[in-house]
Amino acid sequence: MKVSVLTLFPRLFEAFLEESIVGIARAKGLLDVELVDFRDFATDVHRTVDDRPFGGGPGMVIKPEPVFAAVESVLAACERPEIPKLLFTPTGRPLDHALAEWLAQQPHWLALCGRYEGFDERIHEGFEWQEVSLGPFVLSGGELPAMAAIEAATRLLPGVLGHEESAQRDSFVDGLLDHPHYTRPRSFRGRAVPDVLLSGNHEEIESWRRRQSARRTAAWKAFQEERP
Repeated sequence: MKVSVLTLFPRLFEAFLEESIVGIARAKGLLDVELVDFRDFATDVHRTVDDRPFGGGPGMVIKPEPVFAAVESVLAACERPEIPKLLFTPTGRPLDHALAEWLAQQPHWLALCGRYEGFDERIHEGFEWQEVSLGPFVLSGGELPAMAAIEAATRLLPGVLGHEESAQRDSFVDGLLDHPHYTRPRSFRGRAVPDVLLSGNHEEIESWRRRQSARRTAAWKAFQEERP
């Protein structure tokens, strides 16, 4: 899987790309992340990528020229120019497991990370974007959502995780949250591992895990409905 990330702050990705699951995937050749600084596509001497909004108001708006040039440069180098293009905005569809699964199946996709007050509307209109959000709140830029999308998709790539069943048993894969997990010691500060997990009866263990997953999911859904 290849991901082309358009950002004004490529150094934010350095540690993220070197460590943990993402670093392992890159080392195995299963993930290729291309960092594109779209400031490099500004044409003036100051490498300007933003300007004041027409009509007044606070903040600065990302200009269309460098973004169009950067996106078109990436697409021109693609074997398949119609690759998926993600734009991270507070109003986009939530990043969920279904989207991560879909991204993991794409040979190449592009992610555009915004900054400042937002994008010139013509950037929204100029390409066929899938607008994606981490939730109903505002971040300073799209780099964190891009990292979340990359990691969520990467861990679903075959051969990335140490155990092939790990991703298949994650929360939300089958619509349920994951069950509780325990390891040594058997007792810690008065809290013991449930007896069923020590029984060796795999049928009972699996039944217990399904019940716990269902209980957690029901509690999570109730919380989602009740929160303001």
